[in-house]
Amino acid sequence: MLPAQCRAGRALIEWTIDDLARASAVTAAVIADFETGRTPVEPASIDAIAAALEHGGVRFIPEGGGGAGVRLKFTRSEVARIATLENEGGIVAEDDV
Repeated sequence: MLPAQCRAGRALIEWTIDDLARASAVTAAVIADFETGRTPVEPASIDAIAAALEHGGVRFIPEGGGGAGVRLKFTRSEVARIATLENEGGIVAEDDV
């Protein structure tokens, strides 16, 4: 994930840096550093940020072809419905890893 993809992904799902910090368990300062390129960020933090954005509905587009980018995986209402279903409890399935 590139810093620009992080910024664009947050914009697509209307998350602030604080929203992403809560979802990824990465501090807002580290996210800001990553997005601006001010200081190097640990790969594990970048992976956590990317995973949180993907869970929020962002799909990352690789650089091959037309260049790196992001798009919505789900609409905002679909993400809300999925979150509701995931929080209902029940038997843990293979897709919950």
